[in-house]
Order: sequence, then C-alpha cells, then structure tokens
Amino acid sequence: MSARDTGTAALAAYLIRLGDDRLVLGHRLSEWCGHGPILEEDIALTNIALDLIGQAQALLTLGGEAEGKGRSADDLAYFRDEIDFTNCLLVEQPNGDFAQTIARQFFFDAFDHLLASALESSSHRPLAGVAAKARLEAAYHLRHSREWMLRLGGGTEESHRRLQRAVGELWRFTGELFESDDIDRELQAAGIAPDPAPIRKAWEETVSGVLREAGIDVPADEPMRSGGRRGRHTEHLGHMLAEMQIVARSHPGARW
Repeated sequence: MSARDTGTAALAAYLIRLGDDRLVLGHRLSEWCGHGPILEEDIALTNIALDLIGQAQALLTLGGEAEGKGRSADDLAYFRDEIDFTNCLLVEQPNGDFAQTIARQFFFDAFDHLLASALESSSHRPLAGVAAKARLEAAYHLRHSREWMLRLGGGTEESHRRLQRAVGELWRFTGELFESDDIDRELQAAGIAPDPAPIRKAWEETVSGVLREAGIDVPADEPMRSGGRRGRHTEHLGHMLAEMQIVARSHPGARW
C-alpha cells in the first residue's frame, strides 16, 4: 500500500469516526421524541437530534467517498455491524433519566464545540466546511445542555441527587474523547485533524467550571473506559443498532 493510499484510508476512518459519534448520539436523543419532560424540551431534544444526524450524514458521505468502496451514508449507517462502528463509548450510553441524558449531552457538547472550532482550520476543505456549519449548531447545543446542568444542579434535592449520580456514572467514558491513535496522529501531521491536548485542557476548564457552578462534585480521577474507536463497545450499542437498522435491513433498497 502506498503512502497516498495509507493517508486516504486514515482520512476515511477519521471521517467515519466523526460521523458515527454524531449518528449514535443523534439516535439516542431521538428516543426522547414524544417522551420529553415538557413539550418545549421534547422539541428541543428532537431538534438537536436532527442537527447531529444531519452532521453524521455529511461526514459519512465524505467518509464513504474517501474510502472509495462506493458506500453511501445510508450504507454506512444501516448496513454495518456493531464491531464496525467506531463511535466513542460515551454517546452509546442509554438515556437513563433526564439528568443522565443531559450530563451525557453536556460532556459531549463541551467537547464537540471545541472540536468543530478547531476543524474549521482543517486542511481538508470539505471537512472544514462541515465543521463551520456544525460549530454554530454545537454552540447552541452546549448552551442548552449547560443551562440544564445548572437548572438540575441548583433545583430540587432530587434533581441535584440525580445529576450528581449521572455525572459519576458517565465520567469514566469521557477520557476516550481525547485519545489519539495512529490514525489521529497521521492526520494531525497533515493538518487535517487537530491536536487533542489543548482541546482537553479547554474541555476540563469548561466542564469543571459548570459543575462547580451547578454545585456538583467533580469526580475523582478513576480508570477510564475506551475501546469504541476499535469496535469494542458496551452491551448497549447492539440493542440500539437493532432498532435503528431494522427497517433498512428488513427491506433493503426499498423506496417510497
């Protein structure tokens, strides 16, 4: 395999990772449709889900073009098995109660806004273009989840307790957001992907600041879980994909 081929393979893998994160989280949020705690929030979560799925479609389309196997965004979304998905473990965690959904979303939003801002300077212009639009959406997503973190943390004794529990349960999945492997390092050297170190520092400042403001204890250092980038997922992703893919797999090629 030539150096050029290797770069193309790394680019395709990176774009599909980005797309998988947003596809899986978007589907998780869509599960709230019709079940939100209040009507306005039901619509807000659904709109955020649509934003993420729209970003996923754009990124998976670019990923499919880069790999050169003729796979569309729909092929990548609906006709891959669990082991082929490379999303981080955080986004596949179940919704739980509303506090758990908000904590998961806040951790990801704080990361996503920083990442999208950095990717606007990517030397891969199609990716930079997707990131420029996504940054505006990510800013809104972060504002929404931050406000709910403060509201739940400073709300009733029950809402505070549930949010503290959610933060404690999800914290161990946040380290994977900043992991780098050979694919990341190759694309960082090419100016396509950003250095995760400054993003992590800014993320920690944002997250710890909001947790303190919400009166929520920042979890102590603990072993982090990872493996999603290598196709090793928690038991939750398979169940989610079975539901998400059932129509496309049951009726492949179907058209309205």
